[in-house]
Amino acid sequence: METPQDFNSELLLEIVRMKMPFGKYKGTILCDLPDFYLEYFLRNGGFPKGKLGQLMATVYEIKLNGLQDILLELKRMK
Repeated sequence: METPQDFNSELLLEIVRMKMPFGKYKGTILCDLPDFYLEYFLRNGGFPKGKLGQLMATVYEIKLNGLQDILLELKRMK
């Protein structure tokens, strides 16, 4: 299990910088993807493999736990 000191802060920065590369929300910054779109992936086989999937899963967990303010602050700082 990852502990806070082990957490990769670069992951959060990527979430507020990287754009969705395909689909209905192509070009949307990952942190701005709607909840229902992330849930769609979960219901239909899961998030994509690799880095994109890891970032999308992280966005989902952040939103699920009501921690969007973290992403808003990072967006302002980027």
